[in-house]
Amino acid sequence: MRESGKTPYINSLFLMNTMSGRKQRFQPRDPNRVTLYVCGPTVYNYAHLGNARSAVVFDLLYRVLRQKYSRVLYARNFTDVDDKINAEAARTGQSIRVLTDRFIDAYRSDMKALGLLTPDFEPRVTDHIPDIISIISRLIDRGYAYVAEGHVLFHVPSFEQYGVLSGRKQEDLMAGGRVEIAPFKHDPADFVLWKPSSPDLPGWESPWGRGRPGWHIECSAMIENRLGLPIDLHGGGQDLIFPHHENEIAQSVSARDGAEYCKFWVHNGFVTVEGRKMSKSLGNVVLVHDLLKETEGEAIRLALLSAHYRQPLDWSKELLDRCRRTLQRLRRLLSDTDHLAQEDSVDGSTELSVARALDDDLNTPAALSALFETAGRLRRAETPSVRVRLRAELLGGLHVLGLLQNEEQASLPPVLDVSISDMVDRRTEARERRDFAEADRLRDVLLARGVILEDTAQGTRWHVKNALCQISVEKGTRQDDVAAHSQSRDAR
Repeated sequence: MRESGKTPYINSLFLMNTMSGRKQRFQPRDPNRVTLYVCGPTVYNYAHLGNARSAVVFDLLYRVLRQKYSRVLYARNFTDVDDKINAEAARTGQSIRVLTDRFIDAYRSDMKALGLLTPDFEPRVTDHIPDIISIISRLIDRGYAYVAEGHVLFHVPSFEQYGVLSGRKQEDLMAGGRVEIAPFKHDPADFVLWKPSSPDLPGWESPWGRGRPGWHIECSAMIENRLGLPIDLHGGGQDLIFPHHENEIAQSVSARDGAEYCKFWVHNGFVTVEGRKMSKSLGNVVLVHDLLKETEGEAIRLALLSAHYRQPLDWSKELLDRCRRTLQRLRRLLSDTDHLAQEDSVDGSTELSVARALDDDLNTPAALSALFETAGRLRRAETPSVRVRLRAELLGGLHVLGLLQNEEQASLPPVLDVSISDMVDRRTEARERRDFAEADRLRDVLLARGVILEDTAQGTRWHVKNALCQISVEKGTRQDDVAAHSQSRDAR
């Protein structure tokens, strides 16, 4: 299978550009330096499915770009100064830094479990306060912003192109936007760039007094500092189009005397839960951290990729179970064909089909359809040479989608975790009470760890993929014997 990097078989990438309202061919300004920025989480809680969908979608776009271009710079930020963070820190009695560090670590861990690549940059707002102050000063000097009662505000009527991204007219801009009404504003649509901080809140010294940045200016500063302007691609959820991304454009273009900020804007659709909007008021917010306690991250990733990224994704237990079973079948197929030798040169038609589907505005339903078609052909194939080719093609398609990336590298850990025997026993008990859903779930977890199960008349036997032997695990087997057996095998 090809290594990650530029692959010549992928042709033109077309994306729906929110700015133009149509699907366009993506052409970077410099093919030797492609820049992508995605708005990351505000870190006062664990990531929910909406956060995860955006992260997975743009991880996929990052992978596609890396297949095409020799150098892709990807930045995804952490918002670590925010009124919600302040409120949560006060509620829990934690310092703001301890709180944000905790949830940044949790976010990284959860996203890693979903198979995400690490971005090239993960800037924190609090590391960019001087950059924020610099942009605000330029906006004041150019007449686009003003100081009022310790606040600095961007004057929306001063920017004639305001609404270019969202398509909203000036008189409609207030509807549905996160716009604060205040008596000191020159215009109701004006938005905050800097606001004063009381002694109990985080704050930094500035020409306008001790304070903290507004929401929108943060991304502008981090993008300019880490990637340079203009950038090629800017991504995020549809809810960020207005006012967040609209305000980013206004302040960044104004601060640079009308120079372009970003040409391509890509936005993913919302996540609903069993047909209802996900919200705290409905009590149906699904946290990735909680899901990972019950199932593997790759099943969540597959579920999030199952619908086209621009369309709504309706989350349900049935969807997740279906994706778990799909991965289980794919793992079994790869395990059953693990003995086949790999060829350095293969047809690659599946990888090509997947790539072509993704080139068409990241059409993941079509890409997955091509993948599953090849899996079916591999199951039915009888000629060894055909099976070798189809298996290699299947692995190539999985590689492009970021699925089952560790299947070829699965190996026994240095000291076998004896909890494996417990899980096998629990699965046997579930089968005996005919709880097949739980039995399948436990099989999936074991498969994710490279453990292959074999149900026989004498009991369930298991072995680790590519291991030198099999260990029989039946009721009554002592766990210390299992551990000793694993250690002696590792010494061979």
